Amino acid sequence: MPLLLLDLDNTLLDRENVFRSWSERFLVKIGAPPGDLDWLLSVDADGLTDRWDVADAIRNRYSLAVRSVDLVEELHDGVLAGTRLDPLVACALRIVGDAGWMPVVVCNGAVRQQEEKIRRTGLDRYLVDWVISEAAGVSKPNPRIFALAAQRVRMPLRGAWVVGDGPEADIGGAAAMGLPSVWLHRGRTWTDGRFAPTFTVDGLIAGLAAVLAA
Repeated sequence: MPLLLLDLDNTLLDRENVFRSWSERFLVKIGAPPGDLDWLLSVDADGLTDRWDVADAIRNRYSLAVRSVDLVEELHDGVLAGTRLDPLVACALRIVGDAGWMPVVVCNGAVRQQEEKIRRTGLDRYLVDWVISEAAGVSKPNPRIFALAAQRVRMPLRGAWVVGDGPEADIGGAAAMGLPSVWLHRGRTWTDGRFAPTFTVDGLIAGLAAVLAA
């Protein structure tokens, strides 16, 4: 029963399009120019920028008379409300589970937001467990967070695979542990010469198929 260590955002759940949709609605609401969408997406940096920093950047750019904490809440609620579990992803997770794999989410971020996504979408029904960096006290690509995931389910890391869209966080983390990995390219080209994924695919279902085939 090998471990399948899975990223959450833009791997199991589509964050990119959800955040884009929220951003479009938000910018219309505050009367910002349509061209500012690219600015907001760049500030967000695919979810890597801290929510408080995003909120402060929005307040400063538009001189909004709103507290940063309220913008952070709007960011949280807006992304959460739009997040859905793709039924095909749920089906694929059921298949890998039936094949004897143990799917465990290993993700960076705040417990409140990430765990709420997992539970509210119903993703928790297809997972053995999950580890979130805020609670773990360590973030990907540090190998310790993957080791914690293995400990939580009482399984060895030997034979595990890492699947995710993060070149550094996911594939770099896998490389640091000597584990095979699958990179979800999302239209990007691999450029890091220090390490490389075992497989490169265009989406999670293809990634899970590659793991099963291997």
